[in-house]
Amino acid sequence: MISADQIREHMEVRGLDGNHVGTVDHMDGQSRIKLTKTDSTDGQHHYIPLDWVDHIDEHVHLSKNSDDVKRDWSVN
Repeated sequence: MISADQIREHMEVRGLDGNHVGTVDHMDGQSRIKLTKTDSTDGQHHYIPLDWVDHIDEHVHLSKNSDDVKRDWSVN
C-alpha cells in the first residue's frame, strides 16, 4: 500500500509507459498529488489520485500510461 508520506516535493512522476507526467508540488491532503504548474504545458496545477500510484522509488510510478493520466487528471 502506498502512503502519502512516501511522496516528496520535486519527485518526478512517470506513467506506466515510463514517460514523464509531471513533478510533485506537494500532497493535497492524503489522497491527491498536486503537480507543479511550471512543468505543465497549460500552466495549471494538475491533481492525480494516490490510487493511481503503482510504486515509489526515486520517482513516483503510476499504474496508467502518461496519455491516460493527462486525459483523466483534474485541475482543481
